[in-house]
Amino acid sequence: MNTTKSHKNDVLRTPDVCFDKLPDFPFAPNYGELPGFEGIRVHYLDEGSVDSDDVVLCLHGQPTWSYLYRKMIPVFVQRGHRVLVPDLIGFGRSDKPVDESFYTFSRHRDMLLSFIQHIVLAQRPHASITLVVQDWGGLLGLTLPMAFPDSINRLLIMNTALGTGDVPLGQGFLDWRAYSNSRPDLDIAALMKRGEPTLSDSEAAAYAAPFPDQRYKAGVRRFPNLVPDHPDADGAALSRQAREFFANKWQGESFMAIGMRDPVLGAPVMQHLRKLIRGCPPPMEIAEAGHFVQEHGEQIARQAFKTSDI
Repeated sequence: MNTTKSHKNDVLRTPDVCFDKLPDFPFAPNYGELPGFEGIRVHYLDEGSVDSDDVVLCLHGQPTWSYLYRKMIPVFVQRGHRVLVPDLIGFGRSDKPVDESFYTFSRHRDMLLSFIQHIVLAQRPHASITLVVQDWGGLLGLTLPMAFPDSINRLLIMNTALGTGDVPLGQGFLDWRAYSNSRPDLDIAALMKRGEPTLSDSEAAAYAAPFPDQRYKAGVRRFPNLVPDHPDADGAALSRQAREFFANKWQGESFMAIGMRDPVLGAPVMQHLRKLIRGCPPPMEIAEAGHFVQEHGEQIARQAFKTSDI
């Protein structure tokens, strides 16, 4: 175990051995240190042509990591896109501050802003970005297009929401938050298998690989409590600005896919979100998919290409 100091917090780094022999995951790791996050190593996948200005940026949620996109990445690469998949700080192969107060909505949005500025656009300033989001990838990621209106011009949206703080949180989410809070050492492999019964034991274990013990799970514990639940909550005003942007200023393309078995961010939440996004067409419904809809991602990626220029 390696530890560093940053933001006055101890930071853990998951040993590389934890990521040996991940099933169906042939992708090489890439690492960087972002301005504003000195001393914290961020991991990301970088697949396809580095010379392509067509970039697909895939954002995961909690408690997952870039492993979630393993079935979609090859489809995007086959279309000639460069595919970038960062691990949020506290997740995957990125470093993990142990102090739960490190984890805030604004800080993680700032990390994604910095990633786009210093990894995506610094290398390809004229990149056309397709933003692929689910769960916290959407809560954070859907606030990004208004910051890069000339770069982010396509959306692929799966089982997520905007955290505007002025809409009551559903009982399904409140139950999930209470469940998570009661389990400081959440069994991530078991959770993934409950959410997606088609996962093999080795695939479920791959989702748990970044977290060898409870100390590494500060982000996992904290994220359910970061969803804005009142108008003044961190991230709520930004999310309301994003809602206004999508309703009145968004001119890009959108594709939505819904895992219909998701009890928290399923069809009712997604249909509400669709109404907020100008020009969003009727969604693709995956009857057999739950919350972790990327496990059915190959068919989603292919269908998105059939129905748009994504």
